[in-house]
Amino acid sequence: MAAPVKLAIVYYSSTGFSAEIAKEINDAAEKAGAEVRLLKAAELAPETAIASNEAWAAHAAASAGIPEATPSDIEWADAVIFGTPTRFGNISSQLKQFIDTLGGLWAQGKLANKVYSGFVTTATTHGGQESTLLALYNSIHHFGGLIVSPGYTDPVKFVDGNPYGTSHVDAQGNNPIGDQTRNAARHQAERVVHVAAALKAGLAS
Repeated sequence: MAAPVKLAIVYYSSTGFSAEIAKEINDAAEKAGAEVRLLKAAELAPETAIASNEAWAAHAAASAGIPEATPSDIEWADAVIFGTPTRFGNISSQLKQFIDTLGGLWAQGKLANKVYSGFVTTATTHGGQESTLLALYNSIHHFGGLIVSPGYTDPVKFVDGNPYGTSHVDAQGNNPIGDQTRNAARHQAERVVHVAAALKAGLAS
């Protein structure tokens, strides 16, 4: 029997929307047979900034038990799904800081030949979702990684409309994660696990 795909889900979330998508991906990937590590990027913002936003402070407390990602988690993984809120059309500084710690693994060639994918949240419609995912994928090209975007490979993608990755508009915290986003997240997880399994089997043969 083939060894299961090892999937690391590494996300940053300030008020919880990215975290909720990450959990949906986690559950779908486990159902698809993957061994999953659900991990958060370390917080960089000062305590005063977090405390000034009720939703941010509440999520920080609620997610205290989620382990922080380390480079060893990426080395362990066959596949990695990164998640982030958009920041001016780019990835969050917290996730970027984590990616910037991977230079040692990159220099050893240990980031190459893995499957990578991403998801994003924004406060507004057209708030930089596609540009954020494309910016994230720039790093993957440098890794020598294999980007597995969801594309339009399932009817659920014609509903959510983003071929680059799962995305959600939270409307300044007023739009909860619904079926459209959950369906897209589940499909992305299943696609990543499926492709990673095929790649893993091929490299082992």
